[in-house]
Amino acid sequence: MRRLHGGYDRRVSTLAKFGLIALVALVLTALPGGDNFLSVLLTILSIAFFTAIALLGYRLYRQFRVDLESLPDSLRAVLFGSIGLAFLTLCATNRLFEVGGGGAVIWLALLGLCSYGIYSVWMRYRAYD
Repeated sequence: MRRLHGGYDRRVSTLAKFGLIALVALVLTALPGGDNFLSVLLTILSIAFFTAIALLGYRLYRQFRVDLESLPDSLRAVLFGSIGLAFLTLCATNRLFEVGGGGAVIWLALLGLCSYGIYSVWMRYRAYD
């Protein structure tokens, strides 16, 4: 068996890390006020996630601005419409999931439709005409 630098077995080290994560999760859910803390933490992580996506989108737009402006109007409409629909779908995640299984299916279908729109624009852009 392969040993780590400290002489610990790799499996024991992995189990210890999972145990630590489980212990922290137990403490956060069992302590009074833990639910409020987790809600705040989830909100902060969501804001950071959407900010990172927005910054990536801005950077990609600046990098490929000439390519985007050279697209035909119909392809540009599909691309920006798909991005907008994906944004709205991600913003409505909680409402769609509250509906139940049907809402989750609609959520997946909308994101799949957005992905297909972006992929089809990309494939048409790269096609040799």
